[in-house]
Amino acid sequence: MKKKIKKINASILIIGNEILSGRTQDKNVVFLSNWLNSSCGIIVKEVRVVPDDEKTIVENILFLSKKFNYVFTTGGIGPTHDDITAKSISKAFKVKYEYHEEAYAILEKYYGKKKFNDGRKKMAKMPKGSKLIYNPSSAAPGFITKNVLSLPGVPSILNSMIENCKRYLVKGLKIHSKTINLFTVESNISKQLSLIQKKYKKFVDIGSYPFFRLGKIGVAVVTRSTSLKKLKEVNADLMKVVKIKKIKILRL
Repeated sequence: MKKKIKKINASILIIGNEILSGRTQDKNVVFLSNWLNSSCGIIVKEVRVVPDDEKTIVENILFLSKKFNYVFTTGGIGPTHDDITAKSISKAFKVKYEYHEEAYAILEKYYGKKKFNDGRKKMAKMPKGSKLIYNPSSAAPGFITKNVLSLPGVPSILNSMIENCKRYLVKGLKIHSKTINLFTVESNISKQLSLIQKKYKKFVDIGSYPFFRLGKIGVAVVTRSTSLKKLKEVNADLMKVVKIKKIKILRL
């Protein structure tokens, strides 16, 4: 594994008309974001959803791959006519779209020569020079091209492949998180949160998220940092505010 670097970020590009039409509910963003944060110390900074349109995919790949350390794409690497992710990435990076020798051999062995039809062969085509992300569920591999990691859209298959991405990633520092659930409204603590965030802006991110539980309105205050020490300091300051304002805490 490569040496850890403090701040590593990523974006997620969800590809598929079925997501935009509402026919399919995306589950991959939550899983990928949690995995990258907790297992790799990589912060997801942006998520986009685009249709199965070559021009749109190419434009987004070029933009995101320059802006972020990594881009994770999901969807569009299957056997049908609208699975154009691999071809679009080839075009974006101006490399040949061709059969990957190892991917072809894996799929041919999995399906058998007689059942290895053109659609299944298509799943072995990818940008020249790509490295494989192995698939323990259904054989068809994902791939990494430059800093773009391409995974399938089916959540169960993506989940089974995710650990095989680690070999290609530079890990950042682990991101620690703590949540305090308060029975109050945001406006009651907004000023204090702003002051605390300003005090620790270089070390800790603070977010507030309203909720409704047990018939009451509340706010979940979430703090995140690569420094456990700073995280503890921030939460000590938050608890002072809670005490002064006599706010009840929801214990989960």
